Amino acid sequence: MILRRALILSLLALAACGRPGNPPPADPGTLFPARFSDSDPVDFHGRNPQSFPVHGIDVARFQNNIDWSTARQNGVNFAFIKATEGGDLKDINFDTHWQGAGQAAVKRGAYHFYYFCTSPEDQARWFIRNVPRTPGMLPPVLDMEWNPFSPTCAHIRPPAAEVRDQMHRWLAVVERHYGQRPIIYTTPEFYRKNDLGSFKGYDFWLRTTAKTPAEAYPSQTWRFWQYSATGVVPGIGGDVDLNTFSGSRADWQNWVATRAAR
Repeated sequence: MILRRALILSLLALAACGRPGNPPPADPGTLFPARFSDSDPVDFHGRNPQSFPVHGIDVARFQNNIDWSTARQNGVNFAFIKATEGGDLKDINFDTHWQGAGQAAVKRGAYHFYYFCTSPEDQARWFIRNVPRTPGMLPPVLDMEWNPFSPTCAHIRPPAAEVRDQMHRWLAVVERHYGQRPIIYTTPEFYRKNDLGSFKGYDFWLRTTAKTPAEAYPSQTWRFWQYSATGVVPGIGGDVDLNTFSGSRADWQNWVATRAAR
């Protein structure tokens, strides 16, 4: 009986520690410093992204077999995960990434890549169909950039006023469903040509891998900066996009408390 009890206690202790080489997820409120490298680093000659304390990644079908627990403990505090494109395409790795990030207590959000050959309402419904409204999730993201690779939409570039109208319609449908105003992701060229600076009251996620946001988007405030497409993160095979949040650790905690889905 004594030996049996000792064996049971030993097994319970081992289970509490997690499997060897696979540590249990850290406390959800813990923020880890970025232990990233870059296969093609850039000198921004100004306020480098490393000066910000909260970093994360964005992922899509190109990233496979992510060890989310390892990635988190090396500085992946948040992740934006590609969910959908247009009105009928779902990223093949979305479900796996969504579940893995959630299990590792990574703050996660989903994004939609916009097509100009499908109505914004159809695209919003497709996103809603595939992205579960999950308590604690980050606001949904509308990815606005020209799409040169689509076999059906690459040549469609509506006037700026029409672009903004379609964006407003998608944003309105998605905001009603998730109860949070979406984030707008964009590139310098798309931002300029379509006057996205006219969108007031929205959080922006800005791509700029050669200049700082202040240089690439003069006068535009931002919440997230995608500063590298060639990040090297433990737990992730191959290059991955790196991002940083615009404020302090306290700013991050306050922003999440306000903007996460309930």
